[in-house]
Amino acid sequence: MLFQTAGIHASPWLPPLVAFTISFFTSMGGVSGAFLLLPFQMSFLGYTNPSFSATNQLFNIVAIPSGVYRYCREGRMIWPLTWVVVAGTLPGVFIGAVVRVEYLPDPRTFKLFAACVLLYIGIKMVRDLLDKTAVAKKHNAAEKRFRERVCHYREDTAGRNESEKNPLPTVMVTHFDFKRLSYTFYGEESVISSWRVFALSSIVGIVGGIYGIGGGAIIAPFLVTFFKLPVYTVAGAALMGTFITSVAGVTFYQIIAPFYPNLSVAPDYLLGGLFGLGGAAGMYLGACCQKNVPARAIKWMLAGIIVFASMNYVADFFEY
Repeated sequence: MLFQTAGIHASPWLPPLVAFTISFFTSMGGVSGAFLLLPFQMSFLGYTNPSFSATNQLFNIVAIPSGVYRYCREGRMIWPLTWVVVAGTLPGVFIGAVVRVEYLPDPRTFKLFAACVLLYIGIKMVRDLLDKTAVAKKHNAAEKRFRERVCHYREDTAGRNESEKNPLPTVMVTHFDFKRLSYTFYGEESVISSWRVFALSSIVGIVGGIYGIGGGAIIAPFLVTFFKLPVYTVAGAALMGTFITSVAGVTFYQIIAPFYPNLSVAPDYLLGGLFGLGGAAGMYLGACCQKNVPARAIKWMLAGIIVFASMNYVADFFEY
C-alpha cells in the first residue's frame, strides 16, 4: 500500500500490529508509545519527512481515548494534574512545531536531539529505581499494598455478580490551587507544587512539539522520578494531557503546512489512522492490565525502552 504523504510503501496490517504491541506495554506507564513509533517509521519504513511528527500526534489522537476511558472507569484519573499539565504543555507545542520545521528538518540532526532527550530521561529513571531513600520506600510500600488489594479483589469477586463486587481503591484529591496539589491513594498522600509541574510542562511541551509525541513520554517519567508520584496514579493524567496537546499539534501542523510548500509538514492521515487503530486496542488492554503488574516492573520497562530507543538514535546519527 502506498502512503502518499509519507512517500512510503507498507503492508496495511503492519502499522496497527506494531502500534498495538508498543502501546500495550507503554500505556501502563502513562506513555502512548508514539516516541517508539518514530524510530520504526524512520529506520524501518524510511519515513523521514518532517510530517512524521504530525503523523505521530495523529496516532495519539486516535489511540489514547480508549486508555483514558479505562483509567477514568477505575477511578485513577487525577483531573487537576491533567489540567496543570495541559496548561503548561499546550503553548510549548506550538513553539516546538515551528522549531521542528525551521531548525530541525534534517533527520540526522533530529535523531541526535531525540537521543539526548530520551537518554537523560532514561538515566534519571534508572537512578530513581535504585533510590533507597525513605520517600522511595514509602511509595513502594503503598504500591505494594495496592497490588495486594488487587489480588484480593480478584479472589473475592470470582464467581460473584457485578453488583456484589467491592470497588478497588480510587484516587481522592484533597487540595488543589496554583501553589499545591495533594491527593491520597491507598492510604498514602502525595503533595506536589502545582506551579513547578506547570513550569516543567512548559519545557516538555516544546520538546514534545519538536519530537511529535505530545509530551507524554517525557512528562510521565518526570512525574514519577522528580515528583515521586505513584505510577498507578499518573498514567491517566499523562495520557489525557498527551491527547489534548496532540490535537493542538496536529491542527497547528496542518495550518502551517501551506507556508512550507517544499516540505511535507501535514500528517499522513491514512498511516496515522492505521497506527491509531492498533494503538487504541493496545492502550485499552494495557490500562486494564496495569493494576496487575508491579509498579517497579512498569518503571524498569519504561526505563529500558527509553534507553534502548535513545541508543538506537545515537547509532543512526553516526551511521550517516
